[in-house]
Amino acid sequence: MHILLKNVKIIAPSSPYHGQQKDISIQNGIIHQVGDHLEDARATVISGENLHVSAGWMDIFAQFCDPGLEHKEDLHSGVKAAAAGGYTAVMIVPNTQPALHTKAQIEYVLSKTRHTAVDVLPIGAATKNLEGSGLAEMYEMQQTGAVAFSDGLKPVQSPGLLLKALQYIKAFDGTFIQLPDDQSISAHGLMHEGIYSTQLGMPGKPALAEELIIQRDLELAKYTDSRLHITGVSTRKSVALIAAAKADGIKVTCSVTPYHLSLTDAGLVNYDTHLKVNPPLRTADDVKALQEAVLHGTIDCIATHHVPQEWDAKQVEFEYAKNGMIGLESCFGVLRQYLPQLPLEQLIGMLTEKPRAIFRQPQPAVAEGAAANLTIFDPEATWEFTAGDIASKSKNSAYIGTQLKGKVIATINKGQFTK
Repeated sequence: MHILLKNVKIIAPSSPYHGQQKDISIQNGIIHQVGDHLEDARATVISGENLHVSAGWMDIFAQFCDPGLEHKEDLHSGVKAAAAGGYTAVMIVPNTQPALHTKAQIEYVLSKTRHTAVDVLPIGAATKNLEGSGLAEMYEMQQTGAVAFSDGLKPVQSPGLLLKALQYIKAFDGTFIQLPDDQSISAHGLMHEGIYSTQLGMPGKPALAEELIIQRDLELAKYTDSRLHITGVSTRKSVALIAAAKADGIKVTCSVTPYHLSLTDAGLVNYDTHLKVNPPLRTADDVKALQEAVLHGTIDCIATHHVPQEWDAKQVEFEYAKNGMIGLESCFGVLRQYLPQLPLEQLIGMLTEKPRAIFRQPQPAVAEGAAANLTIFDPEATWEFTAGDIASKSKNSAYIGTQLKGKVIATINKGQFTK
């Protein structure tokens, strides 16, 4: 594989070439040379106006549905969706059938994706079969290659069990991921509890259901001195709670989805099932608070919460529609479109260095002699997101037909060039 990137701007703060316009020669998966006016007659040349390159992007919370739910997504289609969105690494939730709750299941994922263009990093289930009643064999999974632990889309409800899990992972300095949702409060809620749920006559899911779990889990993390990552943060108070916990020295990090940064519960007036997600879309004030928290660094990284649902799961009455939205292919464009005030360098850091630091993953280098793990993109390109841009098996996106800003051109990883 010979690739020559011509006149690309390098966005990689740890690179000696950060902020510079350079040519990059890549040979057999290695960055062979970084310089000016490079030539290689054998190379595939990538050139264009306003091309940028960074370390490959990483997502920390996506569902690839394999094994057991392959009609929604499988490991192969998930990898294609990730590469189309600029990602070279994706952490996948354990919500499969059977769940990723044993050493054998972790091995299954790793063996099937060993040679793919995207590093697929399994999150091990915290409880056996995601039932929330007894701990899974987390140490064995960690030794096999699980990068973190969580019950994924089914947050752990028992404080006693979560306490044990946090104590257990401390032995190997692991990280626990929690999606904040007290299901005893929000069991029948279909959307955010507020003005619009009242107008639409739909059962509401109060912000309290999220905030109580966050308060509880922060106390447990403080007690155990373990690493906790809260994903899908969606309310102003949630952000304030996490900011206070960080100031108090608690080992907590958090992430937000692109849709919680750009959409509100007002969009549900037409009963669009593509907007049915968990945690639900909140108010315009919450969106503003989340955007401010991203700008100020309280929110550490972006999580797509890529949750594929087949056509039948969404084309039903709102009450019966399944939660979730795909997000890998549209994430960068949504963030650039709806959060234009976020400096590009800060955004790229939230897609590259920050998530890898939180979950102890190797940081790709943009330097001569390093393995090429790169994302090539145009941060200013405007384009309409269509179903044709979706590589996922499922098309459940609320952004189809929307103008986005910032387009992925290609990725390079493990000696593979994906355009």
